[in-house]
Amino acid sequence: MRKRSESEPRRLLALYLGDHLAGATAGLELMRRIARQHRGGPAAARLARLAAEAEEDRDALREVMTALDLPLSSGRAALGWLGEKAGRLKLNGRLLSRSPLSDAVELEAMRLGVEGKADCRRSLQAVADTDPRIDRGRIDARLAGARHQSDVLGMLRTEATDRVFAGLAPRTAVRTARGRR
Repeated sequence: MRKRSESEPRRLLALYLGDHLAGATAGLELMRRIARQHRGGPAAARLARLAAEAEEDRDALREVMTALDLPLSSGRAALGWLGEKAGRLKLNGRLLSRSPLSDAVELEAMRLGVEGKADCRRSLQAVADTDPRIDRGRIDARLAGARHQSDVLGMLRTEATDRVFAGLAPRTAVRTARGRR
């Protein structure tokens, strides 16, 4: 069995946080775009605040990586940025314009991203317990912020799906024992 060098955990942490930085970059781009799409609408203030918080969270992650003297891979961040742009090409029922479903899908994706961000903060809590270069209180605050962001995104997603699927009639067919209608 190969013995792990002391630098192996550091290398793995750098990879892990680099991947989260790429995700934070993609999430920030998506959140900014969602906020722009809804400028002047009823959710505009909430979306603008979420975009600002996403930027603060990305910057806080960069600060942690700098404090730990880990490399800030601009290549990974660029891939995150590019990934968000490529995500716009998804099939949404329309070729050249936004579908009413776009809001629901994008808000759902953002909520999943925020859950990943919260998991990263939980991992950083464990690192902060043994490394004084990380401010545990700041990590705790960022985790609380992620929980709030998830709640807001969940409400906005529900509002979006209610708008999209409002015309559906309730199903009245009864399932058989085999699960068929």
